[in-house]
Amino acid sequence: MKENTLLIFVKNPQVGKVKTRLAKTIGDKKALSIYQALLKLTERVTAPLNVVKMVYYNEWIEKYDVFSEKDYHKALQANGNLGEKMKQAFKTEFENGAKKVVIIGSDCPEIETSILEKTFKELDTHQIVIGPAVDGGYYLLGMNTFYPFLFEDKPWSTAEVYSQSVGAIQKHKLDYFTLPTLRDIDTEEDYILLKNRL
Repeated sequence: MKENTLLIFVKNPQVGKVKTRLAKTIGDKKALSIYQALLKLTERVTAPLNVVKMVYYNEWIEKYDVFSEKDYHKALQANGNLGEKMKQAFKTEFENGAKKVVIIGSDCPEIETSILEKTFKELDTHQIVIGPAVDGGYYLLGMNTFYPFLFEDKPWSTAEVYSQSVGAIQKHKLDYFTLPTLRDIDTEEDYILLKNRL
């Protein structure tokens, strides 16, 4: 379905550059192998979806990774902070004709294909869908119109991102749907709780 687009934000897997909070207690190499497992899980969960799938890399476009070029389109994230990167990706996809755009990262092992399917369905009757994370951020954001304010003036990578985003949605009087709260892997404690899902 060309009008539905899933954005997957990933980091190029490099030693010392992924899951840095996790690496502080378990080491860079182990953190990298966990991140690679998360990428595989993200591919497994997103592969069945009948939508346009865009993988956005942070440094360069990987050609021979878990995301096959047959099923996934690939692009580079824009410059700037996380908000600016996401804002540009959403803007580009809506300009390319998408009617619903949903973004996820690659570090939430609790995410399932059914959650993503539900998100696109809920965007038929809600303007925004958001999936809160245990750490106060969000693991998913979807919209059926481009709302740039959601990417502006937010304290990225803090425990206030979700609450401030919802506050902004309510201030603009938009109709939104909240998904179940899930846990990302950011720390060793998260990994211990979630390693069976990898």
